[in-house]
Amino acid sequence: MPKSGTTTTTSPAALIDERIASFDDWRGPMLARLRAVITAANAGIVEEWKWNVPVWSCHGIICTGEVYKSVVKLTFAHGAALGDPAGLFNSSLDGKTRRAIDIREGDPIDTKALTALVRAALARNRAHQPSRSQTPDENRKGSDPGSGPQA
Repeated sequence: MPKSGTTTTTSPAALIDERIASFDDWRGPMLARLRAVITAANAGIVEEWKWNVPVWSCHGIICTGEVYKSVVKLTFAHGAALGDPAGLFNSSLDGKTRRAIDIREGDPIDTKALTALVRAALARNRAHQPSRSQTPDENRKGSDPGSGPQA
């Protein structure tokens, strides 16, 4: 059961810490373990707080961490586009975009496979990131009014 309390901090890491601490059963420690695996997968992964849940991002959302009565769920934003050779995805399998992993009390965590999945999601995000090599003005030809023919 969640412990009662109020949120007084605003940093995403602190909000995630509070969420983990709010559970006095197996779900808090499980979310903490999953968080550790996700953040260890790459130094560029950033913790965010959106939709009242933890979000891990790097060049876009990698996954969210939701806590329900009987499961801790990791939802991968673009999971349908990822290979899953270890078969971790066990929820939201019919969707065209997302895939999820439902972890129940006592389920083992395959940290090697989860790390590989997080890294695959990060690679997918990088590959689909818009080019930022030029500003919008640089992308338009003749944007400088003084660059045209001189009369």
